[in-house]
Amino acid sequence: MSNIPKELKYAGGASGEWVRDAGKNEYVVGLTDPEQEQLGDVTSVRPPAIGTQVTAGENCMLVEAVLQARSAKSPLSGEIVAVNDDLTDSPELINDDPYGKGWLFRVKASDPGELSALQDADTYRSHLD
Repeated sequence: MSNIPKELKYAGGASGEWVRDAGKNEYVVGLTDPEQEQLGDVTSVRPPAIGTQVTAGENCMLVEAVLQARSAKSPLSGEIVAVNDDLTDSPELINDDPYGKGWLFRVKASDPGELSALQDADTYRSHLD
């Protein structure tokens, strides 16, 4: 069974992003364990530029794997304030440590109320079965 940490929030629907509160209205975003398993061996990423304004649910970066590519969405609206530069040289961190060293970007939320639309771990897990 896939690893779905209880302390995180998850984008709904077919999206496979997780959200961790980093404090000061900033949130770290990454791909879930089931999502990286489905994607396969990640070979490169194209992160958003720092300062980019994003809207919840819209594509903001590209994650490429051996056999496919997918767009990662921002679960929250706001400004990209950091990207995981380690992924440039080591994109496999997404596969190896999706909830730790494989994080994608950090967003400063413009509407913290959007957090209420995210799923808890049990709800997200129920959509995987």
